[in-house]
Amino acid sequence: MPPTFKHNFTAGPFQGTSTFSTGLFINNEFQDGEGQKTIDVFNPSTEKVIAQIAEASAADVDRAVQAAQKAFETSWGLTVPGNERGKLMMKLADLIERDIDEIAAIESLDNGKAFSVSKNFDVTQAAAVIRYYAGWADKVHGNVIEVNEQQLAYTRHEPIGVVGQIIPWNFPLYMFSWKVGPALATGNTIVLKPSEFTSLSALRVCALIVEAGFPPGVVNVVPGYGKIAGKAISTHMGIEKVAFTGSTVVGQEIMRDAASTNLKKVTLELGGKSPSIVFDDADIEQAVRWAAYGVFFNHGQTCCAGSRIFVQESIYDKFLEGFTKRVKSLQVGDPFHPETFQGPQVSQLQYDRVMGYIEHGKKEGATLHLGGERHGTEGYFIQPTIFTDVTADMKICREEIFGPVGVVKTFKDEHGRQIWIVIFAIFFISGADIIHQANDTFYGLAAAIFSSNISRALKTAHELKAGTVWINCVNQLHASVPFGGFKQSGFGRELGEYALDNYTNIKTVNVNLSRDSPI
Repeated sequence: MPPTFKHNFTAGPFQGTSTFSTGLFINNEFQDGEGQKTIDVFNPSTEKVIAQIAEASAADVDRAVQAAQKAFETSWGLTVPGNERGKLMMKLADLIERDIDEIAAIESLDNGKAFSVSKNFDVTQAAAVIRYYAGWADKVHGNVIEVNEQQLAYTRHEPIGVVGQIIPWNFPLYMFSWKVGPALATGNTIVLKPSEFTSLSALRVCALIVEAGFPPGVVNVVPGYGKIAGKAISTHMGIEKVAFTGSTVVGQEIMRDAASTNLKKVTLELGGKSPSIVFDDADIEQAVRWAAYGVFFNHGQTCCAGSRIFVQESIYDKFLEGFTKRVKSLQVGDPFHPETFQGPQVSQLQYDRVMGYIEHGKKEGATLHLGGERHGTEGYFIQPTIFTDVTADMKICREEIFGPVGVVKTFKDEHGRQIWIVIFAIFFISGADIIHQANDTFYGLAAAIFSSNISRALKTAHELKAGTVWINCVNQLHASVPFGGFKQSGFGRELGEYALDNYTNIKTVNVNLSRDSPI
């Protein structure tokens, strides 16, 4: 028998027992993995094991691919009209909303994020994304192209087939919706691997996929380790497209795997080291609140976190004072406490990684302005942390920490033109230019600008090398608005109409309407 999750929730809006299977979900059935191997699931708030999930092997992934291929050929794909796919997706979104309190409680228990965030952001937005793409399901079509009176040419946007999807642990169900939404709308079938740290919400929703009436094999969920199940997905000859959200290093490995096998299509949403730029004409109170949200939302475990904060010199002291006060007010603790904003890091591994960066920052000579220590004695909690007196070459300024750690740095102006006198010559150098500083990273996922001068803000936005730029806000994500990166933050777009392009092949059909031929 496959393993089962059973937990009695006593805090928050959902109070009761949640019970569901945590086996591999293949062909609409929960199953044991090969050899009945399991993975322990830890509550990051207590460091205690709360469940086991089935561990997928390469053979299990193969079984899932076979189920998905059969479904694509017989009960999904081109055989089911878009409006019928859309109805099932709408039903799934309704069911997620029906069980929102239970799913949010599972997400908070498994991931550690505040229940208020799980419910009002993660699960709410996951349902919204699936509903958004349900609306697209019967609107994915090609064009008729005028050639001449003797020729009819048109294009078809056809599903690719079986697609592999690998999602991270920071937004488990929300990332699930980003992947399955456009794939299902366009008629593909799915083999999805959630993170081994946070598979519970995806498995709970698998039961809703059955309840909604999806045919067997359309969605298959195979929890497991990246080196085993993830690699099996990226190398499987029966999978013609793979979508991955996670680190840049793993994204590069997936590209190599895809290229070395069947040259499958790849889309990657990878890491970031996003700048937040605060100009001297910004509403400082507004900038303080948004900048704090930019760094510490989701415990800093956000790929687009605004972890590099650049503040114009003339307002630096005032901003830092307000920012410090605001960060100190953030409540860290039990995810089910109504006042909690920041819960624990997701795992011991991530806790150790973040604390390692904090120690590195201190050794490099940065000033630990706030935090930098463990919060409490149980769980993977880290105090919200701010570094000042940082330089661009420091590790904490260049690498993605993926935790509640931000750096605050000054700049002079947009152009930052300085005069240096070297021997008898005068050189005009623009190295302090805020655009240069903000773009001085191999990432390019997002950025934020705070200014009351919309012309200045827009000019700056157009000069930044980032896939998303927020003005006077940060971390605002919507189902209809595309999201993705430049440079080593990946390629392809999630969300919006653009994401549909990731999951279709374009076929051209030419029809000769005359009896003429070239010879």
